[in-house]
Amino acid sequence: MATDNRFEHFIERDDDWFSDIELKVLDLENELCEWRESRTRDLGYAPDPAPSGERPDEPLQAADRTQALIDRGRRTARRRTVPRRAGRRPATRRPPAARRTGRRPRPRRGRMIAIGTAVVLAVLVVGAMIVLRKGPSWPPSVATVQREITVACQNPNVSAEPSQVNFACGHDTSQILWVFSLMTSNNDPGYADPRTGRKGLEPIAPAQGGQVAWSLNLHHPYNPLNPVDSLAVAARAINNIVGGATLTGANGRPAVQPGLESKPENCARYTGSSAIVSHAGFPSLCASPVISREGRAALVADVYQRWMPGASAVAAQNVSVLFQNAGNPGDPQVQAILKTLPHPGR
Repeated sequence: MATDNRFEHFIERDDDWFSDIELKVLDLENELCEWRESRTRDLGYAPDPAPSGERPDEPLQAADRTQALIDRGRRTARRRTVPRRAGRRPATRRPPAARRTGRRPRPRRGRMIAIGTAVVLAVLVVGAMIVLRKGPSWPPSVATVQREITVACQNPNVSAEPSQVNFACGHDTSQILWVFSLMTSNNDPGYADPRTGRKGLEPIAPAQGGQVAWSLNLHHPYNPLNPVDSLAVAARAINNIVGGATLTGANGRPAVQPGLESKPENCARYTGSSAIVSHAGFPSLCASPVISREGRAALVADVYQRWMPGASAVAAQNVSVLFQNAGNPGDPQVQAILKTLPHPGR
């Protein structure tokens, strides 16, 4: 009997020991689950809803814990919601800035992107203003005359005869036509000079223009007020002044008229070499082509003085400046010269 009492006492003590172990295990699980729940909330995840019939805030008794362990088994590590101890509240961590202002702080990267975008937009706006800003330009009539020059230079007879010099319609020198027209008539095809009787775009007398027009084989009588005809006559006249011409004299023999390139001293100014080439019945020409910027400017000034008898050296220099700055109307000298242009009808 004494043995049975000891055995029963041992069994009861062993049961108490196992119960304590189970309670400690449950307490550790609850602690782990509460810590996990706190961490989940700090990361912004919502806890899973509590199982039906179970209130998270209501503590469980020891017997209930044991029964729950027997009925449902141990809670897995994936379970987020666990019964919480009475009187304890999971800690919720918030950034210091959020606690002070009540809102989440704006990410630094977002601010940097916004600032960078604003800077790029400002640069684009300033660049567009600079590009689109209207600067100094030639008078609108220049574009009109340039189109008319393209048509006039299609005439195959504008080159000097027989040397075939075509400085007036050259790819890099045709601006001489609209520069001369701008200086002498302000690009007005109806221009009339009451003092000299000159009409149209080309700065030569109507009688002289008529003689030149005859060699151009125009399809109708020469009309100095027709801008295309007037420019074609101007091109042929300029080429004759530069390269000379061979005409038929009254006696039926060829009469050679020298041009500016027929003189060695002029060739030295235009090309850097005084060498010339001569053929019988042809005007002499510079042995080297006129290709330098300075040489062409000097040639243009000389042509203007030959074309406009009595023109001053200042006027010839102004024409040379406009010719050299055909692509740079904003040059201060160009702007000063444009203010002195003649007015139609004056």
